[in-house]
Parts: sequence; structure tokens; C-alpha cells
Amino acid sequence: MIELHDVALDVGGHPLLSRVSARIEAGELVVVIGPNGVGKTTLLRALAGVHHAAGGTMRVDGIAIGAMTAFERARRIALVTSDDVLLDALAVRDVVAIGRFPHHRWWQWRSREDDDTAVVRALEAVGMSDFAERLFASLSSGERQRVWIALGLAQETPILLLDEPTSHLDLRVAHEILALLRELASSGKLVVCALHDINEAAAYADRIALLGNKTMLAIEPPESLLNDRRLDSVYGITMERIRIASGGVRIYAKDGRWVSRERRSRAPNG
Repeated sequence: MIELHDVALDVGGHPLLSRVSARIEAGELVVVIGPNGVGKTTLLRALAGVHHAAGGTMRVDGIAIGAMTAFERARRIALVTSDDVLLDALAVRDVVAIGRFPHHRWWQWRSREDDDTAVVRALEAVGMSDFAERLFASLSSGERQRVWIALGLAQETPILLLDEPTSHLDLRVAHEILALLRELASSGKLVVCALHDINEAAAYADRIALLGNKTMLAIEPPESLLNDRRLDSVYGITMERIRIASGGVRIYAKDGRWVSRERRSRAPNG
């Protein structure tokens, strides 16, 4: 369980978010949305303990995140980003195996059977088994994104944080990854990810956290939030809500363009 109470986050001494309070339970998939620069990545980094809060409290299972050692955090929380680090000389399998470091003391590193099993399972989950021996440098941006996700899965933590996990992915693979995250949450993991696509968030999230006006404006089920006009205010654009056959809601920009990666051209009758 993650608990946030009146959390404030600064970047370079400049206030970014304040009065952020939320409670996220194991078994939930929460998607964080909001415009560029609103603080989605910084919030995830704070939850992972790699960005210090300027105020308030953040706890995991009742323990203050700031009171945990790096080793303790790594055993509980995996943060998946696509940061540009120098791993090009490594094979894909070795990149994913980095996720196993928290399961070994620094003086004990030697691959065990459970490490190999975790790496194989993670590569299978993101559809990259056939790339295991390929050099990381030879992969496309979308393939690299899937390897980063596999690294997080191999870490085998109860909490999984992901920053834009569908970026660089084509439509089919993006939805496969989101379906995987939905499955992981259903199996008991606590999953939080930042997305740009509101309709992707609505299709897979248990709750959506909306960041805007330097705070968390809401953390609500998709059906409730998508019908909230605060979305229009935060994104600075008038949106239309369309009820689809399955009973869900899809969001469009007023001029007929999808506010989604599903289709970038003008919608019918737009």
C-alpha cells in the first residue's frame, strides 16, 4: 500500500506539486495523467525514493519511503523509465538481468536459477524472448522500451512504477503492454504508470490520477473522471465525450480529433 499525505515536490527549488494526498492499494492499476511538465515523472520518482519530497509524508506499507535504504526500496519498488544510459554493449538478456541486483548483496553476485527464471519470464511477458542474445544497441526505440519494462518485471517487486510505458510502441504492442499491467495488478501487484493517452488510461485503469494546477486534482475511477470538466480546464481544450457500444466513454477534442493514440486523423462527421 502507498499512502501520500500533503506531499509537496520541488524541482530545482521551484514548486511543482503540493497538497498531494492519495492512498493506493495492492491489486490496483492507477494511471497518472496531465499535460507535459505537470509533474508526472517527478511524482513517480518520488514514490520510488529517488526524488526527495519537499514536504508531507510518503509511506509504503506504513514505512516512510525516505527512511528506507536503497536496498530496501529496490526490493519493494521497481521504477521503469527509458532513461538514456550506456547499456549498448550489453545483450538484451544482460540488461534485463540488472533487475535482479536487489536480490543479491553486492559481495554475493552470481546468477542463480531463480535469476535466470525471472529473466526468461520477464522477456516472455513483453514478447522479447527471441531478442535475448541481441545487443541492446541494435534494438529500435520501441524494442528498447519493452526491454526496460522486462527489467522492471525481473525485479519482482510488489510495487511497479512505470513512466510512459507505451511511448515508442505501435498500437498493438502498446495495448499488449497495458493488458499485461492490468493482469499484474489483478494478480496482486500495485501498479502506477504515467500515460499521455486519456483513452488508454480509461480502458485499463482502476483509477486515474489527474495532475494539474500544481496538485493532484482527482484520483477517481475512469467513468467518473472522464465526465469531469476539469479535464478540459487542465488540458486547455474543450473535449467531447462519446459513449461507445461497450458502455465506456471515449474522449475527443472539440474539433473532432481523437485525444488518443488510436487515431490521429479527423473522426467521422468531425
